[in-house]
Amino acid sequence: MKYRRLGNSGLKISEISLGSWLTYGNSIDKKQAVRIIDKAYESGINSFDTANVYAQGEAEKIVGEALNRYPRESYVLATKAFWPMGDGPNDRGLSRKHIIEQANQSLKRLKHDYVDIFYCHRYDSETPLEETLRAIDDLIRQGKVLYVGVSEWTAYQIVEGLRVQDRYLLDRIVVNQPVYNMFNRYIEDSVVPTALENGIGLVVFSPLAQGLLTGKYRRGQAVPEDSRAADPKANTYFKDSLTEENLEKVEKLMAIAGELGVSLSQLALAWILHQPGITSALIGASRPEQVEENVKAVDIELSAEVLDRIEEIFA
Repeated sequence: MKYRRLGNSGLKISEISLGSWLTYGNSIDKKQAVRIIDKAYESGINSFDTANVYAQGEAEKIVGEALNRYPRESYVLATKAFWPMGDGPNDRGLSRKHIIEQANQSLKRLKHDYVDIFYCHRYDSETPLEETLRAIDDLIRQGKVLYVGVSEWTAYQIVEGLRVQDRYLLDRIVVNQPVYNMFNRYIEDSVVPTALENGIGLVVFSPLAQGLLTGKYRRGQAVPEDSRAADPKANTYFKDSLTEENLEKVEKLMAIAGELGVSLSQLALAWILHQPGITSALIGASRPEQVEENVKAVDIELSAEVLDRIEEIFA
């Protein structure tokens, strides 16, 4: 495994991170989840991501229990708050009340004294930035949080957040967690330049486009019965991405991967790690073998010629 600094902070995290969205507490039982986390840890992954809303707290319980068997200083643990955790008017968002209550509840579920990164899971237009960022800063002063993170904030929102933090001498945002993959590259226009300019790391989620970049979906072939696309609960956006045009691009990418002797998922992850500003690619896994395969992407060197060929596919 290889490690990179998280923005301008002194924290170093693995180039591949392990997440728990749509898996632990949902489609994967506890024993399997623990095996996946163990495989990640054994493979050198030190960055583990969860959130209060994942399976309504169940994911945090599983992640916390699995990681508690390892030395606390040996891994980086992140959780988040924003999405509804109840039916009450204050059971959502980034108000001081919701942040403090959810942070404390997350720590109880995780059975940890602190988390390394606490993310604002989205931007809350109904709460003043100062209120949100002061609340997280207070958690830092209490030793319950070490670093501030945001997820899917626009470049403008990030800059406004930094402006508020600098004005009131609050701990600065050190990481943003946006979606990023070969098919979804919106962050390249303004989010990446803003991150680079302000020393903010990028830990990107859905690097394999929710399975589109794994090679399991092929042009002219039926959707595998055990795949996400075959699940009636799968989101509409993902199903809509299985177009002939996208599957044609997948075929071209698989040809490149074949020439390099790597899998499509390894190629997709290696491509991300070759892009400016990226600190880590956040993967999900339903089997330990998937972790074992994906971590090999950190050792794949892509030449300028290969990168140009990939650009041509998406031109």
